[in-house]
Amino acid sequence: MKYLKIDDNKGYFIKDKTTPDVWTEIDQIEKDDLLRLLDYATYEDFELDNFDENILGNKAHQIIYKHLSEKFSTFLSNKDRFKDEADNLYKDAIEKYQ
Repeated sequence: MKYLKIDDNKGYFIKDKTTPDVWTEIDQIEKDDLLRLLDYATYEDFELDNFDENILGNKAHQIIYKHLSEKFSTFLSNKDRFKDEADNLYKDAIEKYQ
């Protein structure tokens, strides 16, 4: 599912996956929205439009979308490694209390 998109010279994100047709402008993003998007990226099929400043005309949207797309792309490309490291880090504690 796509969570970040560029449309009509602006960047948008999905605030709530239960309403996937409701897009919010990227400059309205808050800390809780970022955490929710990170949760979606961790556990679900997370898609986003590639950053292209020629398509994204709004300067504020360019800055925000560029940074978000870079961070989420890096996270998504390393997601399996992050999960493995977290599993290994807490493996002993999980086994001890099961």
